[in-house]
Amino acid sequence: MSLLGSVRNLLLALCLMLVLGFLYYSAGKLHMHGWGQEAQYDRLGFLLKLDSKISTELNSKNGNITEGGCRKGFASAQMTAIFPKFSKPAPMFLDSTYKRWSKLKDFVPPFGIKGQEAVIQKILGITKHYTLTSYLDSLSCKRCIIMGNGGIVANKSLGSRIDEYDVVIRLNEAPVKGFEKDVGAKTTLRITYPEGAIQKPARYEKDSLFVFAGFKPQDFKWLKYIVYKEKVSPADGFWKSVATVVPKEPKEIRILNPYFIREAAFTFIGLPVNNGMMGRGNIPTLGTVAITMALHNCDEVAVAGFGYDMNAPNAPLHYYENVKMSAIKESWTHNIGKEKEFLRKLVKGQVITDLTTGI
Repeated sequence: MSLLGSVRNLLLALCLMLVLGFLYYSAGKLHMHGWGQEAQYDRLGFLLKLDSKISTELNSKNGNITEGGCRKGFASAQMTAIFPKFSKPAPMFLDSTYKRWSKLKDFVPPFGIKGQEAVIQKILGITKHYTLTSYLDSLSCKRCIIMGNGGIVANKSLGSRIDEYDVVIRLNEAPVKGFEKDVGAKTTLRITYPEGAIQKPARYEKDSLFVFAGFKPQDFKWLKYIVYKEKVSPADGFWKSVATVVPKEPKEIRILNPYFIREAAFTFIGLPVNNGMMGRGNIPTLGTVAITMALHNCDEVAVAGFGYDMNAPNAPLHYYENVKMSAIKESWTHNIGKEKEFLRKLVKGQVITDLTTGI
């Protein structure tokens, strides 16, 4: 074959590849936008017009439900309606099969468990429990509420309504005693990381599960100290003082599935991936991580105490202290603006119910 013929064949092959690539790209765009129609989804895959209702089948199934009853599959159905890429199966906590689950071993904390396999194996070997309580696991339909720590919940008298939920999720060291009228008295799960954990043993609720969220490699080492009742070293790289004792038996301790941190950050909020490493503005708040967990594991999801009104600098930042809204500084780790956009999509799309209307 002549040199000219070889060049011609190469050019034809390149043209064919370009045409196929264009057709593949166009097919994807047409799937998202439709022929000659305006875009239906945003860049993350969320429906732009968030006024969709749940499917006719689900409406029919739950149409005659009694007031206050549980609508099975409601949250995941709504989430799929506004975000078709949503996939429901995702266990709340790590168990002995965690190495096989959703690429966890490919990411370092907080987005996975790479480098922490040995210490996690030791922790799971003593906790030996990887689900909720036997009673909650037996429920065919679960209603969950995530309690934020915002001052917006103060003086709303929502306590009795909050306690009606099957699963009440609280975050870090937010107190209950003395604030029951507004935040309820029930705690099912308390999700925390070392710096956010309650430091006074007497303040832990007796019947709640302690759920650990690991954001740094040393966090997992801290949890091992806690479950094995070893001495906690304050020199292990924490950014503030940490609890040295958690008055919970190993069977009452769980490890939050890091998948929810990764999904919230990159899939739902659209934060910078940064090669899968913690970086500036790419860590979701614990509240949004808890909501993400609930979307996968609860039939109905509600929130209270979420949302900061930056136009009210003298409003209380948290319901349990006198710090004002003006104390909020720009966060190195979080992107509050993008996070609020995501939460507003959930509220507007009727995926979650915001009892305090702060989102």
